[in-house]
Amino acid sequence: MTDFQPIIDNITLQAKKQVDKGQVANYIPEISNVDPNKFGISILDEKAQLYSSGDAKEEFSIQSISKVLSLSMAFSIVGENLWKRVGVEPSGDPFNHLSLLEMENGIPRNPLINAGAIVVCDILISNLKNPKSEFLEYVQSIANDPSINYDEKVAKSEKETGFRNYAAAYLIKSFKNLENDVETVLDFYCYSCSIRMSCEQLVKVFYIFMNRGNCLQNNNYLKLPQVKRINAIMLSCGFYDEAGEFAFEVGLPGKSGVGGGIVALLPNKFCVATWSPGLNKKGNSKLGMSALEKLTTETGLSIF
Repeated sequence: MTDFQPIIDNITLQAKKQVDKGQVANYIPEISNVDPNKFGISILDEKAQLYSSGDAKEEFSIQSISKVLSLSMAFSIVGENLWKRVGVEPSGDPFNHLSLLEMENGIPRNPLINAGAIVVCDILISNLKNPKSEFLEYVQSIANDPSINYDEKVAKSEKETGFRNYAAAYLIKSFKNLENDVETVLDFYCYSCSIRMSCEQLVKVFYIFMNRGNCLQNNNYLKLPQVKRINAIMLSCGFYDEAGEFAFEVGLPGKSGVGGGIVALLPNKFCVATWSPGLNKKGNSKLGMSALEKLTTETGLSIF
């Protein structure tokens, strides 16, 4: 069993020394106020041993990382029918790009770009009585942590500034790939992205994708073929138009968010989460990407 503690302590030390930490996202006002010097990392291994360093206990807005969780919930409810309404191919475009939607008749390229996640939210709304509360309970139950919650200010901030998301939703609606009212779908979408978690909480939730669909309490949330497919989508689509670079440098399935979080995993071995608010030009955490490359290079642990 690998002792990750000295490795991640060294990674944290190097991250704190790095001068260029990237730029904090400024298009969501509530996120732009975060201290760019924050850095945290947590690892949860196959023996449920937790290793943490830096600001790993501090909560942040997980943003697009939540798209994997809404996808897993929808997939567990509607099964393979999900893929009739959203594709599984990398987009090669930024997360909020609209041109592919027009060309592909309102079928988003994958569920981890904004348009795809909006369709997934629509599916959940059609299948749940109280989507916001039931989705939150789903995440809380996986982590066995009722303290996980939405950030009301971030959700409000996103709704007030998310004009491209509204444009995408109306475009999808025009192709009849949204069943519910655009306002209802966007409200749920913004709330799902506003969930706050720490690195330590994130690895406990994403443990199910590392551990064959089973959480730390050994409750099953996904069938094995579903885990395989979600991990494959994370590998090919989890980092917007930098997914190939992440696979090349890090070699793990994962997902990033513009709040500066990244979560990644090696099936049956470990789950890792990093948080550093400064982003690179592609919208991924600059220090998080670097930290995960160091982790897999130093340990020799990746899917390749």
